[in-house]
Amino acid sequence: MRSFLRKDIDFFEPFDKAARNAIKAASLLVSAFRDMENLEMISKEIRETEKEGDMMTHDIIRQLNKTFITPIDREDMHALCNGIDDVVDLIWACAERLTLFKLKEPTEEAIEMAKELLVTTEMMSKAIIALRDKKYPFVQEYCIEINSLENRIDRLYRAALGKLFDEVKDPIFLIKWKEVYEILEDASDGCEDVANILEAIVIKYA
Repeated sequence: MRSFLRKDIDFFEPFDKAARNAIKAASLLVSAFRDMENLEMISKEIRETEKEGDMMTHDIIRQLNKTFITPIDREDMHALCNGIDDVVDLIWACAERLTLFKLKEPTEEAIEMAKELLVTTEMMSKAIIALRDKKYPFVQEYCIEINSLENRIDRLYRAALGKLFDEVKDPIFLIKWKEVYEILEDASDGCEDVANILEAIVIKYA
């Protein structure tokens, strides 16, 4: 199996850091749903995490632009850092909607989707660590788990929408929660996009 990591620079350390930042954002989102009385404060923490993620993305791109030889194709590295950043952006978008819509009580479905999203970001981080360590079969295993989690969140999303349309009479309230659910599902899709990028990298360099 071809080795594609340079020894002088750990190019995957910034990706590891960005993935851990996504875990932090997802964990804060779970806290936001569980403790909506402190939603505004937690939302500010998520916003700061999102800003940190933007800085990490800029740092990765700056490092790439300074480096003549990269361990993997530049487009793959760009796609990977942008994919992780997109996940954090969507988590922030979810928290922003919660505060903007002045939602006071969580739904069981939202909490469950957020918890599954947190597990998904953890799998994403593990896949990146496995890639750094050249444990390619583990990368693929984690990516398969991410795909399974995305399917689970998608089922939760459909069930949540069904319950929403069956039980909620207030159309404004319905629209608000529908958008929150959609963003949670989009964040899960974003994790799956990262998994697809990782799988493509392993296939290309194996």
